[in-house]
Amino acid sequence: QLQLVESGGGLVQPGGSLRLSCVASGFTLNKYAIGWFRQVPGKEREGISCMTSNGGSTNYVDSVKGRFTISRDTAKNTMYLQMNSLKPEDTADYYCAAGPTGCVFLWTLYDYWGQGIQVTVSS
Repeated sequence: QLQLVESGGGLVQPGGSLRLSCVASGFTLNKYAIGWFRQVPGKEREGISCMTSNGGSTNYVDSVKGRFTISRDTAKNTMYLQMNSLKPEDTADYYCAAGPTGCVFLWTLYDYWGQGIQVTVSS
């Protein structure tokens, strides 16, 4: 079964950090471009970070640049999103994704999706 399973979300105070993990099973993650997306109710899913399949290039949306870091552990077939200096506006459901196209923020180009995990930034 091809799937991505996320963990690591939760409630954090403003200025705090969280690391989201996403384990792939049934396929090899490093053969795909990977991405992280987030969505709040009533809004479209937003691409926030991505990495090419060879790991040579990453991209971030301006709102998270300098605070979030995407990474991948080939041996564990797992991708991560390290989130630092979190702000209340980062509150959303976060999704990991993998797809054959390069590092892009268009969610329709990704084939595999995690189940989504909630991140709440609040004091």
